[in-house]
Amino acid sequence: MMTSQAVQTTVSLARNTNQALGIGEFAVDFMNGSIGEPDEAVRNRTLQFFTDSVICGISAIALNTNAPRVLREEALCYESANGVGIFGSTKRVSPEKAIVANCSAVREWDSNGTNFGFNPKLGHTAGEFGHNDFYPVPIAAAQIANKDGNFALRGMILLDEIRGRLAEVFSLKSYRIDHVVHGAIASAATYGAMLGATPQQIESAIGMMVAHYIPFRAIRAGKQLSDSKGASAAISTEAAILSMQRSMRGFVGPKDIFRNPEAIWRQFEPTEGDSPFDLVLSHSGDDFAVMGMHFKLGLYEHQSAGALQGLLDLIEQNPQLLDSPNAISSMKVIAYEPAFGIIGDPAKRDPQTRQSADHSMVYIIATALRKALELAKKTGSTTLADTNDGYWKKLILTPNDFHENAIFDETTRAIMQTITFEHGGQEYDAKYPDGIPTSLIITDKDGKEYDSGLVMYPSGHARNNTANLDDLLSNKWQTLGSLATDNPNTIIDKFNSLEQQSASDLASLYDFEITAREGYE
Repeated sequence: MMTSQAVQTTVSLARNTNQALGIGEFAVDFMNGSIGEPDEAVRNRTLQFFTDSVICGISAIALNTNAPRVLREEALCYESANGVGIFGSTKRVSPEKAIVANCSAVREWDSNGTNFGFNPKLGHTAGEFGHNDFYPVPIAAAQIANKDGNFALRGMILLDEIRGRLAEVFSLKSYRIDHVVHGAIASAATYGAMLGATPQQIESAIGMMVAHYIPFRAIRAGKQLSDSKGASAAISTEAAILSMQRSMRGFVGPKDIFRNPEAIWRQFEPTEGDSPFDLVLSHSGDDFAVMGMHFKLGLYEHQSAGALQGLLDLIEQNPQLLDSPNAISSMKVIAYEPAFGIIGDPAKRDPQTRQSADHSMVYIIATALRKALELAKKTGSTTLADTNDGYWKKLILTPNDFHENAIFDETTRAIMQTITFEHGGQEYDAKYPDGIPTSLIITDKDGKEYDSGLVMYPSGHARNNTANLDDLLSNKWQTLGSLATDNPNTIIDKFNSLEQQSASDLASLYDFEITAREGYE
């Protein structure tokens, strides 16, 4: 009698093995097709994150934001006949320069995808942050290799899988290291595997990246955040690509870096010789890291999504709260660490810049409420929409909500003074990173309280099952895309159809015009 065997869909890299080499072997095997058949759901979800990232990026360029402008101008100084594309240009530039410019643009609004490093099935719940910033890497590699959109998409899945699984097993933020290290490692591995590097060359590049280019969270500290915050992923990825290029030319970096006693892993989590973690990477089926990643539905720090959901729930259920700016006397947000420490930081109560405002819980909530009050006054109705999705669409936070005029808006500043932020303690902390455990309590002018209850999975969260995600993303892409072009559907359709594009199509993927807009600096 024959017995069926379960199809193996993962590769396990044990802590007592050379995991850097293992990542290299996995990446090469995945890209050459000897292992791996991601389900359609994985491909579709990755495409959504890709399109989302590009729309964020081109809108940031259209509004002349500083870091993308500087890095874009720098990249255009490195024209190369054998180079790759850059958003909104027919010029070809050196790949590492295109990547740093494009990644910076993608990340500038802090509005693209997010992961929280949570995989309870394996007990891998380190909870490290990460973002879908790195798709310019597989696009550049596919263009250099003269490959098609399907090959590029496969590289995107690989990159998200490596960085997403690393985020599940090692918390960089616990040691004040910036989360972009995971993405940089994945970028080196993916870029190399797509361009024919050997596993040993990939191991060498990962070793160089970790040994030479570790960014600390100093870039995110302080009352007013700088360009370094938004460009961190871009700059680290540039270093990763340079490391891979050098390795492929013959430079030999440190080997076996995850077990290296002087590297960050064992320095912060000492062992007797192993790395501090096992790593499990998916190559087939639907259980990929990208399926647990989350979308933002506008411009806001993802840690605030639970509070935003609570606010929209309460004003939908109690429209009288929008009768006037004085209808609400106070609001209290209760949340978990690290949200309380990052976006509830008292230093963020008086943001002076966009980068600080989008990391200020009180600013984000006050701005959403101000917009609701303005819309109620404009329409003459405190019922703003028919559904909760409608409230998200009507009150989407856009770049204009983080313009200097908005940051210092008198109504917003007045609302901010009514908001308090409390740490919910162990009850809340224990529920993160499974969800975004947050509650919002509004007190009206008569002293009546309205409690949102505990919000765990707000709209956009991977485990939310109530929102119409496709519709909400379409609204976001139309809103941001219209900042970059008068016909956003053409560009949106172009990126959504990546999987069907030929090598020739992919070569000209970014060859479209971005329309510069006035009114935002």
